[in-house]
Amino acid sequence: MHRFLRNSALIFSVAAIALTPSALRAGDDSGKFKIVTKIPLEGSGRWDYVTVDPEAHRVYVARATHVTVLDSESGAVVGDIPDTPGVHGVAVAPDLGIGFISQGGAAKVAVFDLKTLKVESQIATGENPDSILYHPATHQVFVQNGKSKSTSVIDAKTKKVVATIPLDSKPEFFAYDEKGNVFINLEDKHAIAVIDASSKKLKSTWVMEGCEGPSGLAIDNKTHTLFSSCDGKLMVVDSNSGKVRQSVAIGDDCDGVTFDPGTGYVFASPSTGKFQIIHADKSGKYSVVQEIDTPVGSKTHGLDAATHKVYLPSAKFTGDPSKRPRPSVVEGSIQVLVIGE
Repeated sequence: MHRFLRNSALIFSVAAIALTPSALRAGDDSGKFKIVTKIPLEGSGRWDYVTVDPEAHRVYVARATHVTVLDSESGAVVGDIPDTPGVHGVAVAPDLGIGFISQGGAAKVAVFDLKTLKVESQIATGENPDSILYHPATHQVFVQNGKSKSTSVIDAKTKKVVATIPLDSKPEFFAYDEKGNVFINLEDKHAIAVIDASSKKLKSTWVMEGCEGPSGLAIDNKTHTLFSSCDGKLMVVDSNSGKVRQSVAIGDDCDGVTFDPGTGYVFASPSTGKFQIIHADKSGKYSVVQEIDTPVGSKTHGLDAATHKVYLPSAKFTGDPSKRPRPSVVEGSIQVLVIGE
């Protein structure tokens, strides 16, 4: 993931709209969302991506050396997957009953049983496997290798790497449409790579003018719109042509962008301590309609599209979490904030 809870520049950009504090609070949606509960987690250490499995009511939180598994309904910790060095993310394949964990420190993907949470096997990938996606239409797993600047494609049924796609840039987060396209943010190229899932080949590379260091990525398949977080911006991009339609000012250092197809809301989690909710008006223009105060450094989140709730890890740090060397997490301060209406 983008700088694994480190200083980065990943936010959302859409047409060049300068939003004042009063404008950010304006609109009919102001105050609609709130922090509905806080789930405390034991231990310390940083975290990365959050994956929600709505069918199984589970939330997977990648925590550096292990994965904490929560019950999304009760908030209880229902399991832990240990020994996952440098874990970045989790992808689940409910139709196959298995999940996949990208282990950046081991250059491997761990395969685990969704019921028992036991690791069954390991698959070698490129260096520093980061974000990870299960593509149900092709039963393939796409793993973004940060240091190798490539994507490893794994056949989820055989659990073997069937292709490696060179990207010539550090890949970040992903999204996919209903036409067989997989979209991947390219940090160094300030662009989006378009991969054909069936042929496992790179189709296009779309440079986003005005974007620096894209990281978080989400898609609205109904309106064919991608949302890419860049340096202080959220880029609104046509998923058919790659054209940037708009850019929306958001907070800096944002690794998390999600889109809720049931409500039309876009969620962004910059590390600046302001969780941002974005929505389009009747003309189709996007703007920040609400901000929620969150602890500084809370820059990744997961969305449960069934319940329309967001899971945002947070913690206290021994220093500024955006600075280097990175400060430590205060023992026992980690919480998952649940945001909803």
